[in-house]
Amino acid sequence: MSQSLQQRPLHNPRSSSNSHRHIPIFNRTGLLSLLSLLLILGVVFLWARTSFSRSSSSSSLSKWRHYTLSEAASFVAKDGTVIVCSVSHPWLPFLNNWLISVSRQRHQEKVLVIAEDYATLFEVNERWPGHAVLVPPAPDSQAAHDFGSQGFFNITSRRAWHLLQILELGYNVMLSDVDMVWLGDPFAYLEGSHDVYFMDDIPAIKPLNHSHDLPHPTRYMGGLTSKLVMKKWIEEIEAQPWFKTAQINDQTAFNWALMKTAGQVDVYLLPQAAFPTGGLYFENKTWVEETKGKHVIIHNNWIVGFERKIKRFRDYGLWLVDDHDNESPLGKL
Repeated sequence: MSQSLQQRPLHNPRSSSNSHRHIPIFNRTGLLSLLSLLLILGVVFLWARTSFSRSSSSSSLSKWRHYTLSEAASFVAKDGTVIVCSVSHPWLPFLNNWLISVSRQRHQEKVLVIAEDYATLFEVNERWPGHAVLVPPAPDSQAAHDFGSQGFFNITSRRAWHLLQILELGYNVMLSDVDMVWLGDPFAYLEGSHDVYFMDDIPAIKPLNHSHDLPHPTRYMGGLTSKLVMKKWIEEIEAQPWFKTAQINDQTAFNWALMKTAGQVDVYLLPQAAFPTGGLYFENKTWVEETKGKHVIIHNNWIVGFERKIKRFRDYGLWLVDDHDNESPLGKL
């Protein structure tokens, strides 16, 4: 009789139990391990994102720091025209207010902001890429300089050089101050094919059908420009530097440049009813009522002081940033 002998495996109940047992993840040890892992991963993620953000920001700042006037003009020009304004950081609220009015006339894409400090350059281009450029060296412009001050002269006297460079690139230029508000489309009033279109800054009332010829030389003017006038403007600025007793400004130099190029340049005086000076619009209510519906650009001049200008705009319902900042390419500042 054959007999088969088989070894019966020894069964260890304790061993079997241990081989199928798992450490619960939600006990104290497992939970602490999980939290530690998540904390490490979070720190690594934040470090990586911060490093990328800094690198990206640094790259962006470097890009705008090296952005040239030629590149900027090419980017914003439409139909061969660039609308230029010159701004330092304290005047950004006025830039925003002006841009709202320009946007309502659908000309904002032509705007080139000449930044007079790096803070303005970076902030405008962060909000509205490509529409601001800084032409070195940047003057000290941390304060809102008043008309007639040396700081005001240092900033505004640079405009002639900027405009001449843009003209030499082959573009037409419209120069605008940011303490203006556009109520209509000024391009509709650039009749004919003249070299220079300008506004008269004297508040004396003209007839509605007044002459469009060059008026008396002591009047401030601004508008589309020509290279000959720009070169003469620069000569006049260099010949009349600012000093405390005289407080010369670039506007006086521009007036003389126009007068000295008379006969060589075809000029056109814009209608007063459409382009009134602040000394007329804000001071003569009778005239404003008589010319109602004709106003195109309002200049908040003939008043000195940042806060006083804001108050006057508010009093006349022209401080648009209070309720319409969403209409500006810069948004809410």
